[in-house]
Amino acid sequence: MKSRIDQLERESAAQATDLKSLETRLTATERKTSDLEKENADLQTRVSSTESELLIIKSRIAQLERENAERPKVAFYVAVTNVGHVGPYNADFPLTHNKVFTNFGNAYNQATGYFTAPVRGVYYLQFTVCSHRAGPMGLFVHKNNQRIVFNARWHKAEGFDYITNSVVLELIAGDRINLVLPAGISLYDDGNNHSTFTGALLFPL
Repeated sequence: MKSRIDQLERESAAQATDLKSLETRLTATERKTSDLEKENADLQTRVSSTESELLIIKSRIAQLERENAERPKVAFYVAVTNVGHVGPYNADFPLTHNKVFTNFGNAYNQATGYFTAPVRGVYYLQFTVCSHRAGPMGLFVHKNNQRIVFNARWHKAEGFDYITNSVVLELIAGDRINLVLPAGISLYDDGNNHSTFTGALLFPL
């Protein structure tokens, strides 16, 4: 009888030990589950934050695309002629550039030689004039028929010589810019486009 009781006590102790071990493992599992739940919650928070940031970025990109589409696009590049010498004339001669290579916004008028600012803004304008004769060479830049630039020099011998200059101007819508060949001066242009006029809107105001 006593032997049986001892055996039962040993079995009970072993079961108690097993139960304690199970309780320990269960506690560890519960802690791990809790940690995983916290990590999952943190991950969901980061995902939600990333999604919000992505929506903001997409909205900003769409806004920039709209602004870019609405921004006026103005740029031109033209050359005078293919015939060779132009001038000299007895009076100042407004130039028309008959070869139009680029004219975004159609702000350059091939028939009149005028560039007309379509919007108020800051514009970059550049001209190159070529001479192939000994003698004076030069060019006027006019704004609204008033001279704002005059570049000139003496070309000592026959052969190609060039004057290039550029300006950055604040213009309002309707301001007109054109190039004028001074009296007594000639220029040269041919299929190689020696004498050119270029401009672009840098930014509107």
